[in-house]
Amino acid sequence: MRDTRPTRVRWLVLALICLMSFVSYVLKSTMSVAGVSMIRDLGLSELQLGAVLSAYAWGYGIFQMPGGVFGEAKGARRSMAWLTLAWGILTFATGLVPGRAAAPAAVSLAMLVLLRFTLGAAQAPLYPVTSGVSIARWFPPRLWGFANGLGSTALTLGAAAAGPGVAWLVGTAGWRGSFLATAPLGALTAWLWWRSYRESPAEDSRVNASERELIGAGAPASHAASVAGVWKAVARDRDVLAITGSYFCMNYVFYLFFNWFYYYLVDVRGLSRQVGGYFSGAQWIVGAMTAVLGGWLGDRLARRFGPRRGYRLTVVGGMLLCAPLLVAGALAKNGALAVALLSLSFGATQLVDGPYWAVAMRIGGAHGAVTSGLMNTGGNVVGGVGALLVPLVARAFGWPAAISTGAIFALVAAVLWIWIRADRTFGHAAAEVSS
Repeated sequence: MRDTRPTRVRWLVLALICLMSFVSYVLKSTMSVAGVSMIRDLGLSELQLGAVLSAYAWGYGIFQMPGGVFGEAKGARRSMAWLTLAWGILTFATGLVPGRAAAPAAVSLAMLVLLRFTLGAAQAPLYPVTSGVSIARWFPPRLWGFANGLGSTALTLGAAAAGPGVAWLVGTAGWRGSFLATAPLGALTAWLWWRSYRESPAEDSRVNASERELIGAGAPASHAASVAGVWKAVARDRDVLAITGSYFCMNYVFYLFFNWFYYYLVDVRGLSRQVGGYFSGAQWIVGAMTAVLGGWLGDRLARRFGPRRGYRLTVVGGMLLCAPLLVAGALAKNGALAVALLSLSFGATQLVDGPYWAVAMRIGGAHGAVTSGLMNTGGNVVGGVGALLVPLVARAFGWPAAISTGAIFALVAAVLWIWIRADRTFGHAAAEVSS
């Protein structure tokens, strides 16, 4: 008798997406950890390190929406294989930046800014393509929040591994060795993705009819707009603009931690390099757990109360939790208590990340990669702003004030959800996406 149970190839696809997400954040986080040693070796200032960190965020932010369009046009398999290979090459090149003995500090700074901007641009299509194209094609809408939550878990685990791992590499092989040692991860991931990923269930011989039927259940109808003409419709849509603004504010808090938490622990709180690495890894472990919880919770509440109310409850609740924890952690005198409170605050940002992506995909329908790309443009341009704003506020008013600025952004992120309707597809005011 023929086995009619669905095959599980979709979970292999999700595992590949999680691997890619993990590697991207190992490579992305290396600069945040190695930067403490780099500024001393290259003769850079705190503000100049902020400029290098900002360069990545600007490249990452600017190329989000073009990256989503590129992924839709070229396909996730081809586009992400080449881009992931580029991550490794650019990371390797960073380890070869000349020191003060070979070139002036201004030359080293310019090279770092260029390399980090280019790495940001190369990594920009990752989430618009893997969420808006791959997850949209390989999972039914009722699991989009959970699938994106697992992707967020993978990125937090990558950053968690980078904390103590890169700190150890810097202590053992120097900051250059940390870049040279992590660079091959990009090439390996590109090879695995190209070998194992297929564009859709229909193109993968490992997928049986039952799994194709399961994946297609509740899939949104396609839009009439072409990929080339979809930009204008997305840019005019109220829901897309509101979720982009909200994600901008939420990710200010994310980038505050990503760029400055390790530096804050080592240079402000006075922890050793290795202990700072473990403590910075702790925040990402908390984030890994809350990312899974948030994706599951958002999907569950969406099924119970409808996508508009269900996802809104998850995100607003998470942001209202984030703000007071951030202020309390910034003001705490005890170092261990500060790390605990700040880690929980960071966890709140990851609690809401999966629901953000699920809603962007629902609003986008067949063009989820483009709406996700615009949302993530807002979410990462803010990284360029925050990388410079935080040290400037810290210099003027102290680090407690600099960290507490994130609470304002978290509250604004929550308020903007009043105008976000997760049950409508952009350009079709009355068209509901299946819940």
